[in-house]
Amino acid sequence: MEKPQSPRINRFVVPVTVLLTFISFWRAAAIVLADLGSSAYYVGGITEKAIGKSAPWFVLGIMLLSYAVRAVYIESCSMFVRGGVYRVVRYAMGSTAAKFSVSALLFDYVLTGPISAVSAGLYLAGLINETAQHFRLLRVQVPTQLFASGFGVLVTLYFWHTNRVGIPFSSGKALRIMQITTVMVVILIGWSLYTIHRQGAQPIPLPTLDNFKFSDEALGWLRGTMAPRIAVVAILIGLGHSLLAMSGEESLAQVYREIAAPKLRNLKRAALVIFIFSMLFTSLVSFFAVMLIPDSERGTYFDNLISGISMFLVGPFGLKLAFHAFVVLVGALILSGAVNTAIIGSNGVLNRVVEDGVLPDWFREPHPKYGTTYRLINLVIAFQLATIVISRGNVYMLGEAYAFGVAWSFAMKALAVLVLRFKEPEAERWRVPLNIRLRKTEIPVGLGLITLVLFSLAGINLLTKTTATISGAVFTVIFFTAFSLSEKRYAPKEPRKPKLGEAETERFRLQVRENLSPASLQVRSGSVLVGIHDPNHLSALRKTLQETDPMKHDIVALSVNAHAQGPANEITDPAQVMDECETSVFSQVVHEAERVGKPVWPVAIVGRNCYELILRAAHQLHSSRLVIGVISEMSVSEQQQEITAAWQRLPSAQALSVKIIPDGESAINYFKLGE
Repeated sequence: MEKPQSPRINRFVVPVTVLLTFISFWRAAAIVLADLGSSAYYVGGITEKAIGKSAPWFVLGIMLLSYAVRAVYIESCSMFVRGGVYRVVRYAMGSTAAKFSVSALLFDYVLTGPISAVSAGLYLAGLINETAQHFRLLRVQVPTQLFASGFGVLVTLYFWHTNRVGIPFSSGKALRIMQITTVMVVILIGWSLYTIHRQGAQPIPLPTLDNFKFSDEALGWLRGTMAPRIAVVAILIGLGHSLLAMSGEESLAQVYREIAAPKLRNLKRAALVIFIFSMLFTSLVSFFAVMLIPDSERGTYFDNLISGISMFLVGPFGLKLAFHAFVVLVGALILSGAVNTAIIGSNGVLNRVVEDGVLPDWFREPHPKYGTTYRLINLVIAFQLATIVISRGNVYMLGEAYAFGVAWSFAMKALAVLVLRFKEPEAERWRVPLNIRLRKTEIPVGLGLITLVLFSLAGINLLTKTTATISGAVFTVIFFTAFSLSEKRYAPKEPRKPKLGEAETERFRLQVRENLSPASLQVRSGSVLVGIHDPNHLSALRKTLQETDPMKHDIVALSVNAHAQGPANEITDPAQVMDECETSVFSQVVHEAERVGKPVWPVAIVGRNCYELILRAAHQLHSSRLVIGVISEMSVSEQQQEITAAWQRLPSAQALSVKIIPDGESAINYFKLGE
């Protein structure tokens, strides 16, 4: 007797704005370095202009401090998959501190784009003028700051377009840029060392009180006081003016969600790669600039130090000019990448703010065609363009103001992680080293020292950077006030208290596809199909993520909506399938996949015969294994009988391994269909 025909699953819903694919630690490091490494192009000149020829020592000191700050980020990421400043500060210290932190962080992001774009323009202007001078094209001389401002506007508008349309700046592109940058860095270091060997080098004054040459702008409100003659204060001033050398650390928290398993170990590997590369690149540029560029000439290269180094290397002028051009090309790539990272980062932070009801949902409405949060992107771009116009290409002013956001976002982040040591002492986490246990209390000495140093630097910057303090404070107060008023109006009457490890409710852009198959879902045959019916019971998905090797098998998370209206094969709108429960299921799938670092393909379908539909999906996807959670309404044996009966009703049912995963520590029920 033939089995009755069962209809195929022809219509299904998938998210198209969430790509749960993950990257290696090399690619993660490249993304962060595209932001962090860009500071090497301008920090040396800004620092020396402020404190004199001892600047390289302070840049080196900040690069050493950056590894300690990176440890703070590693600890926060080990607790929060999306462990940015706003999320961590809000959980640790509440909404008010979080709004202050995000206001300072946005000031950081708003200035990251302009300083990077303008710096790239200054390097390009320098190359044009050097080339024109060499070939005696005296009429081809560009006004550097005006040219840099125009170039910065064009670069910002280009990345506004790519982010608005949703063209991704892939990790592959970031990795290629860093590979090219590494070639340039190796040549720069090797050629500089050879030049020093051939013709010697100018000495670099040690960072002592007698060698500090603070400019009037560098002392701010401390000018005319005895404070700069106190050794500790003078050192803090020098470090404060070098602090932007480690800008971009926040990108590590943004990229953590994309790192592949083993997630935490790969994060630590990425952090080590970032430290070694940035230490060599950023600090050595400052040292070589003082050692190779004559004092009488170096002031003209403060805005493009690496170009200055290239022009004072030993060798034929034509060869040096060619290397100069290579430096500018690499600079344009890495600095432009930093512009894009700033837009992505600020968009991500503002999305977290909207999710918490601080800003209205209107800002997160997706673009009708591209599905991007274009209103938030437009807001950020407007501020960045205004910053470029106001600064008129003055990279020193941009850099000094930029340090305000860097200092306070880092300090608040460290304080939040320190608070969490006492608020969540038993939470699973990687800890910043140097901890002392007194009876039942753990004293985080290392984390406390890092927090103290960061607040000291933030405090000294308030006193010594008048422009940064005024502009940063005004920006922060305006945004803090706007956030507070908006939250008062739009936040729910009973605000949701964040929970550690809680999944955020995602805003998906969904698509209805036809004919469920490996090709239509873009998975390989032999996938593992996980049936999820309750967002609060995810043992089946967690167990599957733990056991499955993504190199061998893809994981598909299938949810069946038994309450949807209308025939399953007549669905044309995702809203017919996706209700609040299904959205919560998809959000949990995203959270679990990001937490582990393994890809998952979420799928939603409609129907009442859940087991039959799940088995039909397994058949159409050519799945090798089905994993499903226990249903509270029936025993495991009853559930097995239901699954077996549903499988027997299917035509041409293939052999299939089935696991029923209970919540808790109960034994897993494993059986095979078709044997």
